[in-house]
Amino acid sequence: MANVELIMPKMGESIMEATILTWMKKPGDKIEQDESVLEVATDKVDTEVPSTHAGILQQILAKEGEVVKVGSAIAIISTGGEGSAAPAAPKAETTTNGSPAKEAAPVMANGNGAAHVGDFKSASRFYSPLVKSIAKEEGVAVAELETIPGTGQEGRVTKKDIMAYMANRKLGQTVQQTAPAPQPVVSPSSKPSSVSAAPSAPLVPASINAGDEIIEMDRMRKMIAERMVDSKRTSPHVTSFVEADVTSIVYWRNKWKNDFQKREGDALTFTPIFIEAIVQAIKDYPMINVQVDGDRIIKKKDINIGMAVALPSGNLIVPVIKNADQYNLMGLAKIVNDLAKRARENKLKPDDLSGGTFTVSNVGSFGNVMGTPIIMQPQVAIMALGAVQKKPAVIETPYGDSIAIRHKMFLSHSYDHRVVDGALGGSLVRRVADYLEKFDFNRSI
Repeated sequence: MANVELIMPKMGESIMEATILTWMKKPGDKIEQDESVLEVATDKVDTEVPSTHAGILQQILAKEGEVVKVGSAIAIISTGGEGSAAPAAPKAETTTNGSPAKEAAPVMANGNGAAHVGDFKSASRFYSPLVKSIAKEEGVAVAELETIPGTGQEGRVTKKDIMAYMANRKLGQTVQQTAPAPQPVVSPSSKPSSVSAAPSAPLVPASINAGDEIIEMDRMRKMIAERMVDSKRTSPHVTSFVEADVTSIVYWRNKWKNDFQKREGDALTFTPIFIEAIVQAIKDYPMINVQVDGDRIIKKKDINIGMAVALPSGNLIVPVIKNADQYNLMGLAKIVNDLAKRARENKLKPDDLSGGTFTVSNVGSFGNVMGTPIIMQPQVAIMALGAVQKKPAVIETPYGDSIAIRHKMFLSHSYDHRVVDGALGGSLVRRVADYLEKFDFNRSI
């Protein structure tokens, strides 16, 4: 019997680690090749990790709730083949105080100089990266963390322990005397730390009254909140608005949607038509397809369109259409439907969410006429598509102006004013409207 290591796989660009959510197999279980063994969570998506070999799950090296770096061994599988056994990765690398625990984090100090959770050198017991992250987000000092009873192995504090403690603390039920909150006046040297801690310590605490329901944010909602705040802090947002006449598109879709449904088994929505126009406009204004890297502007070669999708849970996820300029309208319709369906069924892969260069959000699906969307970093622009509405409008005819009922919609274009000026941002959204208004009613699909 040969032993092989199950490695934490790479799950998309920029993803360097993942949190183990659930082991779907236990030691001693038989595993088939490509059978799902565990579920992990990255900062982008939850996904299952399949086995690279068939055999018996010999040993689990990383426990649920732990953060593991990509490329690290997470389990040992005994295969049926012959050969020298590969040495098992030392368990300490992922489950004890290995390199993750030794990484030096910035030290934050409160008004009395007491070390916050950023410095674990004084800690008397081991804390997993996940617990450290939660403690940092909630502003729990190391001294306070030491008082939390642990239910894990060797008395370690688990995610469940710290979350229960935080729930009680928010209700004022903890008896532990915590360190005083940071004072409004700080020294210049401590100012950066105070700023970084601000999102987890609101200036005005929420009031809780009898009958109020307390709902803990799920992991995805916490990530969304953090990223939205970071984006507004990073990019000075400016939004330009244009109203487009999409009457030809509405009539064309009504003409083809039933045939498309019967032939392809898919719905023909407005979204691929709008994305096609946006891609054409980006080709005309390529400096909108950029990213900011410090003092450098990275002009992206590929046009990868992120498509915001609302999930049944109320959260939002943004799968990406890679090389959107390489698809015709039929191809865009197919991939839009596929990504939206898999997003709502929680079947997206990490690579489906990476590499976006421009994002589209269809606020019209909620009946909204316009919006001011927040940029997906490190992109520099995002466009919101409003609801299509019938309106009276003045139109030009060979016999003079007349009033007619037209289908109109608003396009809202938010852009990063550090690198996108009003001329570029406004011109792009105007060009998108031009392409929509010139849509060929006689084209086929």
